[in-house]
Amino acid sequence: MRTRETTEANSIGGENEWEVRPGGMLVQKRDPDGETNRVPPPTIRVRVKYGSVYHEININSTATFGELKKMLTGPTGLHHEDQKLMYKDKVRDSKSYLDVVGVKDRSKMVVVEDPISQEKRILEMRKTAKMEKAAKAISDISFEVDRLAGQVSAIESVISKGGKVAEKTLLNVIELLMNQLLKLDGITVDGDVKLQRKMQVKRVQGYVETLDALKVKNSTSSSNGGMPPQSRRTVAADRPQQEAVRAMTTTEWEIFDSLAAPTSTTTTTKTTSTSNTVNPIFNWDLI
Repeated sequence: MRTRETTEANSIGGENEWEVRPGGMLVQKRDPDGETNRVPPPTIRVRVKYGSVYHEININSTATFGELKKMLTGPTGLHHEDQKLMYKDKVRDSKSYLDVVGVKDRSKMVVVEDPISQEKRILEMRKTAKMEKAAKAISDISFEVDRLAGQVSAIESVISKGGKVAEKTLLNVIELLMNQLLKLDGITVDGDVKLQRKMQVKRVQGYVETLDALKVKNSTSSSNGGMPPQSRRTVAADRPQQEAVRAMTTTEWEIFDSLAAPTSTTTTTKTTSTSNTVNPIFNWDLI
């Protein structure tokens, strides 16, 4: 295929006049020496009217209308995207070339402000500013979450080792994380910034869930008196023995009371009988 195209090119205009580009286009072959010795395009002077004032601009004849608009930004004070440049009563595209449409030296043009383009540019600027503001806000939130993540790790380390953390400390960290989550919910953006926001939301939610689990574990440890599991098992094992000793002591006292009760009754009986003894009455009259 390549050989046939080369043959066709040679048959059209000679061996050194044409060449086939990688894309398959047949073009005139370039002469490296000719590129070096080529004469630069001439510079022309055009007159551009803005309002009632003419501005003369020196520009390359092969430049585009977009380049001319950028050169008119200084004299006219108009942003190059807000300009509408007309030549021969036609609005020219910014990508069009001056020489292609017939612009020559001392040609006249008219530039006016394009309100539609200006509105589009302002909206785009606002959108960009909003994205930058949102990105900065997310960056600040990420920095704060990094700081709170250190506290979460410290709390998790203490509780996992059987220690106890004040409930107020846990609630304070959870509240700070929830505040960051509310800030993230208030950010409405699109694109890459939205993805960053989503990642931070998942991150904060994960820390909050971790703290909730640690809070339950911490409260369970507090209800057990802060005793380690081995101590709790020892106390539970000793409890039946303590109850048995207490039962034996109670039984001994009950036996003692039962033994002591008859003696007390006998004594009482004797005392009663003694107190009830009647002295004999003698008849002294018989004497």
